Amino acid sequence: MTTTLNPPTPPEQKPGRVRRPKAARAGGTLHAGPIAYLILALFTIGSLFPLVWTAIAASRDNQRLAQNPPPFWFGSGLFDKLEIAWTDANLGEAFINTTFVAGVSAITIVTLSTIAGFAFAKLRFKGRNAMMLIVIGTMMVPPQLSVIPLYMMVAKLDWSDQLQAVILPSLVSAFGVFFMRQYLIQALPDELIEAARVDGASSWRVIWHIVFPAARPAMAVLGMLMFVQTWNDFLWPFLVLTQNGNPTVQVAVAGLGRGYTPDQSLIMAGALLGTLPLLVVFAIFGKQIVGGIMQGAVKG
Repeated sequence: MTTTLNPPTPPEQKPGRVRRPKAARAGGTLHAGPIAYLILALFTIGSLFPLVWTAIAASRDNQRLAQNPPPFWFGSGLFDKLEIAWTDANLGEAFINTTFVAGVSAITIVTLSTIAGFAFAKLRFKGRNAMMLIVIGTMMVPPQLSVIPLYMMVAKLDWSDQLQAVILPSLVSAFGVFFMRQYLIQALPDELIEAARVDGASSWRVIWHIVFPAARPAMAVLGMLMFVQTWNDFLWPFLVLTQNGNPTVQVAVAGLGRGYTPDQSLIMAGALLGTLPLLVVFAIFGKQIVGGIMQGAVKG
């Protein structure tokens, strides 16, 4: 006698409901709802509003800016004010000076911070933790406290109104050392360094062929942060540089506000011109920078 086994009948499901496997639900793509899009749109508008209003103010005059309510749309004098600000503030030379200062500072900070971060993260030596605490402690000191000693040193070296007076104090960064140390602790396996040591690689060869490639995403992020920070620095360049000598962008824009009745629209035009290069840099390298931040977050 032959017995036929029939497969069990699956339970009936309610119409309109499709039961998905748990794995598919866990690994599926999350889709944003209308509330999420609304919140993102509000944050985007709020982030772009200062830049847009700067352009609007640059296209008006002092009389219109003083009225209530202020203007919320562009006038007809934007390009004229941009041309006047470019000429009066000597922004062409200021852009060259600031690019040079910010580029040298960013490259030096990234290089030295990566080497120091590797030493604090992977090398074993006496006093390592104490030295790292000292580096972190310097981040707690307000930068305004160092203005007077730095100015006395620059005056003795006769570096007033010279770009090296701005470059020298920005060649190292305690934040950069801490940032690279935290990244390399997770991103650089100890086994990779030990294998290079077994092959006879020196410390500098390990840094060049192993540390730098492994730290490339973090180096790109740190370089961008330091470039922007140096580009926007105002206090120290304003003290040691002059508008008619070797100005940076911030010093040149500050010169537009001099006078009995400063032209606010002209100042806004200079500020807009000083911001545009940073927007261009971020538009070109933004994908790599965000990718480096995300890669560091995953590794951490």
